[in-house]
Amino acid sequence: MKLITWNVNGMRAVLKKSFLDSFDSMEPDVLCVQETRATRGDVALELPGYAQYWNSAQKKGYSGTAVFTRIDPVSVSYDMGIPEHDTEGRVITLEFAQFFLVNTYTPNAQHGLLRLEYRQKWDAAFLAYVKHLEEEKPVIFCGDLNVAHAEIDLANPKANERNPGFTVEERRGFDRYIQEGFIDTFRVFNKDPGQYTWWSYRFNARAKNIGWRIDYFCVSSVLKDSLVSAFILSDIMGSDHCPAGIVLK
Repeated sequence: MKLITWNVNGMRAVLKKSFLDSFDSMEPDVLCVQETRATRGDVALELPGYAQYWNSAQKKGYSGTAVFTRIDPVSVSYDMGIPEHDTEGRVITLEFAQFFLVNTYTPNAQHGLLRLEYRQKWDAAFLAYVKHLEEEKPVIFCGDLNVAHAEIDLANPKANERNPGFTVEERRGFDRYIQEGFIDTFRVFNKDPGQYTWWSYRFNARAKNIGWRIDYFCVSSVLKDSLVSAFILSDIMGSDHCPAGIVLK
């Protein structure tokens, strides 16, 4: 079973940049996308054999998530049931027979860290949400988590210590996922530096591989033995992020 996550930086934009060719080349059983900036009605997207589930922000052209799956879920739910966090289309949960799959687009702390306090509330609420799901069955959560967890996860850690995505507060938020038993799947298989999923559009950063790893698959510890591989598809273009994924037995 191949699961892939991708922040597409606008679904309407990425559809003009060979999205369908990329989709076909990846052959996902499930693709979770973030930053759709659209509703399903805004785009003409046909994916034969795949069900589509969309969660859009109340604010038009902002945030949003979607899931495309060729494996029928047992159930689908949207958001976390917390009004403060449920207006931006940031969470879709698919229940499958053996696990929950949660697609999430974590809020950015923003320039000047204007939203850092809200981001910390979000991290705590999201952790509580997935731990509650885990009481029923194992959880896989994925998406753009908007944090580079460790220095190895970005090209210039010292220069970014108080920048959004690499503050102590955000990194501690990710620490708590690990402390609560979730596994950063990519680091099970690859402990090398220089492995990134996002690059600034400025300064030719992608060509120079001056990037950040901020897109993840995390799984409940009981699923570790089911992991076959975890990967980053840095050759797939169309967004400032590239896809990342896992294969499960």
